[in-house]
Amino acid sequence: MQVGHLSIDDDELIERFVRASGPGGQNVNKVATAVELRFDVAQSPSLPEPVRERLLAKRDRRMTNEGVLVLAAQRFRTQERNRQDARERLAHFIEGGLHAPKPRIATKPSRGAKERRLGEKRGRATIKQGRTGRGWD
Repeated sequence: MQVGHLSIDDDELIERFVRASGPGGQNVNKVATAVELRFDVAQSPSLPEPVRERLLAKRDRRMTNEGVLVLAAQRFRTQERNRQDARERLAHFIEGGLHAPKPRIATKPSRGAKERRLGEKRGRATIKQGRTGRGWD
């Protein structure tokens, strides 16, 4: 499986086929069309260390305490389409860890911006003061 510039071996993916819920009529009771895809993020040799750390740092409810990502796909009626859907979702998850976030650079408002803000505050205060009726004494 190819994700960006990474290549993940199919041996690293564990697929289990189970019976799905939802639409499908009698077929849903007979055929195991839902797919449970497991990918061990913590032990995968395909992932570079920085990507692994970013993926493990994500607060994702699909990730177990051992660092295994569990994706359940049962949107479609066929096993093959659910399998493809699970792999697409895995690729999307890994793509999220490929790009390092830009570090935030702390900035300060300029002196002019501070003065404009304070001037607007004073203006609003005088408008509100005029509403109370105290200004008519």
